[in-house]
Amino acid sequence: MTARRNFLVAALAATAALAGPASAQTSYPQGPTTMIVPFPAGGPTDVLARIVSQQLAETWKHPVIVDYKPGASTMLGTAAVAKAAPDGYTIGVVNSAFVINPSLQKKLLYKNEDLTAVSQLIRVPLAIAANPNAPFNTLDEMIDYAKRNPGKLTYASPGTGGTSHLAGQLLARQADIQITHIPYKGSAPAHTDVIGGRVMVMIDPIFSLMPHIQSGRLKMLATTGPQREAAYPNYAAVAEKYPGFSVQALIGLVVPTGTPAAIIDKIQRDTAAALALPAVKKRVEDLGMVIVASRPAEFAAQIKKETEQWAQVIREANIELQE
Repeated sequence: MTARRNFLVAALAATAALAGPASAQTSYPQGPTTMIVPFPAGGPTDVLARIVSQQLAETWKHPVIVDYKPGASTMLGTAAVAKAAPDGYTIGVVNSAFVINPSLQKKLLYKNEDLTAVSQLIRVPLAIAANPNAPFNTLDEMIDYAKRNPGKLTYASPGTGGTSHLAGQLLARQADIQITHIPYKGSAPAHTDVIGGRVMVMIDPIFSLMPHIQSGRLKMLATTGPQREAAYPNYAAVAEKYPGFSVQALIGLVVPTGTPAAIIDKIQRDTAAALALPAVKKRVEDLGMVIVASRPAEFAAQIKKETEQWAQVIREANIELQE
């Protein structure tokens, strides 16, 4: 009897070992999960995180707790994810700072290889808009103005080292023009100065600029994605003039490196399913975001591509953060 019992125990153990990844995938999660947001509550990243976390909690039948850890250009929150146990119970929200910080920050609080991509949740299309009295009405005319008036073209962004700032520097290099960056602490004061004519051009998310464009306080010149935006087909993309040009803000999910692949896949699939729900899709699109819901390998490739792109721009433009 003892021999038979030992045989059964050994057989069950072998079966469990063979079924390990599938078992991890189907049994996860078995309790609360924490989603770390490296921003204060209330911004677009937080709103998206709460939408996703609420839907995942319904799917998983366990709480998904949003934990805010702002500071140090998102590095405090991201570092907390990197240091967490790789068991799937800590998920990190990252934005474009994740692909910019490695080249911009003098002291990175984590290594990107300490984190593994899960999914790019959304992309945020940017646009180039100008004061209505600016002496150009299209991207071509703006580039021509900059070439005829070296250094006189000014553009505002919500801050040094952000996606909007770097988009202008990338355009300057591809168009071979001189363009003067005027940084602000946030979009609102930048909008005010462009509308007031103190700065000529603004690069910012389309959803942020659109109310001013619709009211006539600004005029749209171009969008910055790889092609025209489906929601704004009448506006040309910079890529039509400079093939390969693509600048979009991103928000995605990462987990500590070492998290089982089966768990990563489950998080991605359940998140994609949540974003595909009509009510959720509408809420996200109403925020001015475009759903991506990419697979882990696709997001990893996007991270690599953008990290390399911004490293080159930051190096060539000699961009440094002020102490």
